[in-house]
Formats: sequence, structure tokens, C-alpha cells
Amino acid sequence: MAERPDKLSLVLFSGSYDKVHYALALAAAALANNGRATLFFTMGAARALLAADGQGPGWRHLHPGENGLPPLEADAALTARGLGGFEELLQACIALGATVMVCEMGLKALGLDLLQLRNDIAVTPGGLVSFLTDASAQGGMLFI
Repeated sequence: MAERPDKLSLVLFSGSYDKVHYALALAAAALANNGRATLFFTMGAARALLAADGQGPGWRHLHPGENGLPPLEADAALTARGLGGFEELLQACIALGATVMVCEMGLKALGLDLLQLRNDIAVTPGGLVSFLTDASAQGGMLFI
């Protein structure tokens, strides 16, 4: 029987709320199962790390998911059903030791910079080489 990967490395490329939310759920599950996880936010998914402002959390700038609901409504619908919301999953990943990376190229492509990101979580800026160096040869890698 094959062993499970020792680390899950996730490339979060899609700017869709539901895909980023599910990536957080995958990472939290891997971490809760005594694994390790790295979340590499790039392109549209990098909006998930935007700092909150007077109008709400920065991740509200993600695109609607397949159901067409805006991120805040989609999140409220999930939590109303007893599922983990975006912030709950992100905080669980952080508490369980996930590495959070943001792609500097992805930020530039969106016209964003590091100063616009959340300061309540440790976000490591880097690029593809940094992400691949962080990955494990015995790990799993997913592109979302």
C-alpha cells in the first residue's frame, strides 16, 4: 500500500471564491491529519490575502463561484449549513502550521503590492522557485 504524501503543496491560481475556499479546506484536512501544507497564492487567488477595509474582508474581492453568489453571500450560505467559512478555514490552516506564500509575479500582474495584504498572518513573498524549493519530493502538488 502506498504511503500518503508527507506534504501538500497547493497552487491557488483561480480567483473564484469556491475554489480558494476548497483549497483552504484541503489544506486544513491535510494539516489536521498530521501532514504539512503550503498555500501558494497567485494571480486572481492572491486577492484572498487582501487586507480588510471598512467594507469587509479583502477576500470579498474574489470572483463569484459556480453558483454565481458573491463571496460574502456564498460564505454565509456555507456557514448557515454548518460548514467552515473562509475565515475559519484560513485561521485553522494558520493555527495548524500552514505556510502561506504569495507570488510576487501574480501580485504585479494584478497591480497589487505586499503592503495591500493582510498583516495578521505571516505571508512569505516569493516566486515559482521559492514555491518549488518549499515542496517535498514525497509530497503532493495540486493546481487549483
